[in-house]
Amino acid sequence: MVGDFEIAEFLDLLTTRTAELLSVGASGVILRAPDGNLEVLSSTSRQADLLEQFAVQVDSGPCIDCVRTGMPVSCADLATDGPRWPRFTAAARECGFSSAHAIPMRLRKEVIGVLSLLGTEPGALDDERLALGQALADVATIAILQHRAIEHGQQLSTQLQTALDSRVVIEQAKGILAQHGSLTMDEAFTALRDHARSHSQRLATLATSVIAGETDLDTIRIPGPRRGERRP
Repeated sequence: MVGDFEIAEFLDLLTTRTAELLSVGASGVILRAPDGNLEVLSSTSRQADLLEQFAVQVDSGPCIDCVRTGMPVSCADLATDGPRWPRFTAAARECGFSSAHAIPMRLRKEVIGVLSLLGTEPGALDDERLALGQALADVATIAILQHRAIEHGQQLSTQLQTALDSRVVIEQAKGILAQHGSLTMDEAFTALRDHARSHSQRLATLATSVIAGETDLDTIRIPGPRRGERRP
């Protein structure tokens, strides 16, 4: 992965080169979002984009079947084979396409999307072009999954750093409250936690306020008697 990798530019390059190398009218990429929904991420033409958006909306078409099964789906002539997807076929004709092929983007059993190939004339893709299309889809899949893994790692790293920062702030606030009220650190933490809960505050937010001197420490109720005092 190069340092300046950008997923949108990568998918635009993928669809453009795919249409050129496989000599098809248009190409597009539909990916499965984290919530499971399908999204059109790239298309080489406005008509292709409209058709793919429609396929996702009506949940029908070669690309939809491809995502579901994880297997390539080909329709050399929508005029004869199109009845399998009547709404998609009608929309494809309106957009000027007569054939459609869908190549899965998958790694082992995980299907992340589909590489869509649209032809303006009827015709099947020979084995060589299908193999090339699958190779392009495989490379794209690896790149996308790697990109997601890096983003996920960065997100986890950010969350961990935030948690560590919050812990430091809370420890500092515990020390201030413990010194002010002659408490143990455990008692100070319990007091902070109870005060935050009773006032619908995040513990880290209250701790930050204590450190900044923005909270009157006497308003934080101490749990039980202070050290050196007897319980009633």
